Amino acid sequence: MGLMDSFKAKLSPAKEKVSDLAQQHGGRIGEGLDKAARTVDQRTKGKYSDKIDSGTDKAKSALDRLAHKDDGGTSPGGPTPGPGSTPPGGMPPPPPPA
Repeated sequence: MGLMDSFKAKLSPAKEKVSDLAQQHGGRIGEGLDKAARTVDQRTKGKYSDKIDSGTDKAKSALDRLAHKDDGGTSPGGPTPGPGSTPPGGMPPPPPPA
């Protein structure tokens, strides 16, 4: 067994625990990320708003990937929302053209 295999075997329980916690507390973690982003944005007087938003979105995407690792329906870009669901960004998709 190689060194990396040994690390993976030892870290596997921790990864599962983190995934379980992300599933249980994903909403609160997301709220914390938003609150931290607002605080930093206020203290920098909006100078880095685009970078803060980008970082927050990436952190939320990583959280979603952690929380949904057992779904089996995840793609490299993250989970695909089902019909009628609201994507992680919070805005529902536009209605289909008539």
